Amino acid sequence: MSRFRLLPSPEEAAVLGEHCRHARFVWNLAVEQQQHRQPGRQAPGYHEQCAQLTAARAEYDWLAAGSQTVQQQALRDFAQAMRNFFHGTHRRPAWRKAGKHEGFRQVGVKPHHIKRLSRRHGQVWIPKVGWVRFRWTRDIPDTVKSYRVTLDRSGRWHIAFTAIPESVPGPANGSVVGVDRGVTVSAALSTGELLHAPGLNAGETERLRRLQQRLARARRGSHRRARTKLAVARLRARETDRRRDWVEKTTTNLARRFDTIRVEDLHVRAMTRSARGTRECPGTNVAQKRGLNREIHRQGWGLLVTRLKHKALGRLEFVPAAYTSQRCSACGHVAPENRKSQAVFQCVACGAGPCNADVNAARNIAAGRAVTARGDLGASRSVKREPQLCSPAA
Repeated sequence: MSRFRLLPSPEEAAVLGEHCRHARFVWNLAVEQQQHRQPGRQAPGYHEQCAQLTAARAEYDWLAAGSQTVQQQALRDFAQAMRNFFHGTHRRPAWRKAGKHEGFRQVGVKPHHIKRLSRRHGQVWIPKVGWVRFRWTRDIPDTVKSYRVTLDRSGRWHIAFTAIPESVPGPANGSVVGVDRGVTVSAALSTGELLHAPGLNAGETERLRRLQQRLARARRGSHRRARTKLAVARLRARETDRRRDWVEKTTTNLARRFDTIRVEDLHVRAMTRSARGTRECPGTNVAQKRGLNREIHRQGWGLLVTRLKHKALGRLEFVPAAYTSQRCSACGHVAPENRKSQAVFQCVACGAGPCNADVNAARNIAAGRAVTARGDLGASRSVKREPQLCSPAA
């Protein structure tokens, strides 16, 4: 994806907003039909839904006033989302909410639909809108066939042209680096470098806290609440932009410097699940877990690995994360006592250290060392496992 800032006029933004509402309406209808599916009563497929959309456009003028290609593409996207769900690669498609999921996709883009006006600006043709200007910050491939227009919570329009980017070539010298992701240190490299993802400064953090307090006191539906939500969204967008910029620069630097990049095989979605529990079985340390989840998301763990997959294509390797922080990178001794504190590591067997605990873990990752609780390598089944007794039912 190549994303650019879209610069619509107020009149153009109004029509773009209508496209977003129509696409969201059609998507939510498809979700509702899928939820009413029962054994013996299948949900309608894409072609049947397109026929239903044609009948609905003939009956409702407000729906017919929109772009048919935008609405049909929402159905096509839903069909693809259901295929991804049945293949086990994505979650089940859910409802789209106003103010949160604002966007639509356009296909059948031709080269003459995109024009460059100057060094910094271009324009794109959007159905029912016409030519809309956008900031031209990088080259757009001629193979672009579709684009997606989105509106974030801070009120900024973006357009993303679908194109497969080329991977970043490595140095071809056989160099290997290990990357340990953490909360205090966003990414520690086996070379000893400590990388920190930027966020809001102290003044911006204090302003965000005050805005959130004001938002909690504001009456729902009031103009004051809407202005406060917009101010909070703009601060959040500033933090997100800084993190994305850091991830892009960091991943490009790693892909250019090293031939092989090894990271921990972490399931970030499972690690950031809520600890609230249920009313019958409430969770414990919910506030602490919520704070940890917030910090994990703030460090951009998932985005960092995703961009490394794109830029270092075929050169990214995953290492099991078990005991990488308790193993000595010098002698291989594994013990919880090796970790003196969050930041200090010193081996109790060989006395190596003290050194930064995250750097020590990154060196273990670079070496591809995965250790199980029994002290053997975790690449294959342990030969030290105790014999398991069979149950009577077996």
